[in-house]
Amino acid sequence: MVNSMTSFSAQTGGVGLYEWTWDMRGVNARGLDVRPRVPDWINGLEQEVKAKTSSKFSRGSIQISLKLNRIASPSELTINQEVLERVILAVQAVEAVAAAQKLTLSEVSALDLLTQKGVQEVTQEADNPEELKAVILTDFDTLLESFAQMRAVEGEALLKVLSEQMDRIEALTIAAAAEAEKRKDVVATTLTENLRHILNNVDGAEPDRVAQELAMLAVKADVTEEIDRLHAHVGAARDLLASDQPIGRKLDFLSQEFNREANTLCAKAQAVSLTRIGLDLKAVIDQMREQVQNVE
Repeated sequence: MVNSMTSFSAQTGGVGLYEWTWDMRGVNARGLDVRPRVPDWINGLEQEVKAKTSSKFSRGSIQISLKLNRIASPSELTINQEVLERVILAVQAVEAVAAAQKLTLSEVSALDLLTQKGVQEVTQEADNPEELKAVILTDFDTLLESFAQMRAVEGEALLKVLSEQMDRIEALTIAAAAEAEKRKDVVATTLTENLRHILNNVDGAEPDRVAQELAMLAVKADVTEEIDRLHAHVGAARDLLASDQPIGRKLDFLSQEFNREANTLCAKAQAVSLTRIGLDLKAVIDQMREQVQNVE
């Protein structure tokens, strides 16, 4: 199964006095680089987010952002009975003194009593960071699954492209083999002429040196090994594409091997038709290498 390193996922959640928004983005990288940005007042949240992500993926540069907001908390109004009784007693004492002095006071209302300091008490719900962290991490598990599914969807598209490129490389390799077979007679004639030229100029030459030159001419004209290796690389690539393990590193290495064989094929071609096939191979391989950079 091919997974892409390029992905995006976001979701919102909330509990109690808090609401939040997750944002998770991934791009290609040589290894795994997880960078969470979460509130630092929730102890251990960053470490657990990073650990969960690292256990899920093997490659990619992944940025994770958590925006956490505290909404207005519900408050409860209560009456401090002890303070209220003291205020009432104080009011009664003032009224008694005023009456003794024959002074008239305005009537004291319940609202007057409530506005006295300490009579009313407002309580708010207390925060519990550990409970909040547990809920946030549970929500993060859902985000991880969504992110992984997106990587898998992108991977399916990559798999289709890479499979088509493997088909094209295989077809070009078969065409190269057919072209090499067709030019065997030409190659044999060329080698014979080269051999005759060498033999006509070997006076005083060492036999070992002559044999070495002849062997080099034969090697330079033979593309059998390159074609065989290209076929082997195609088979290895298809096995990787069918694997359920991360394959990006191996596929990247294999694409370099593809490129090396195509370069050698072009260097040995000695024919316009075979060179053209080799150049087409290089073009497809370059396209494949670009796609492989996104494979986990």
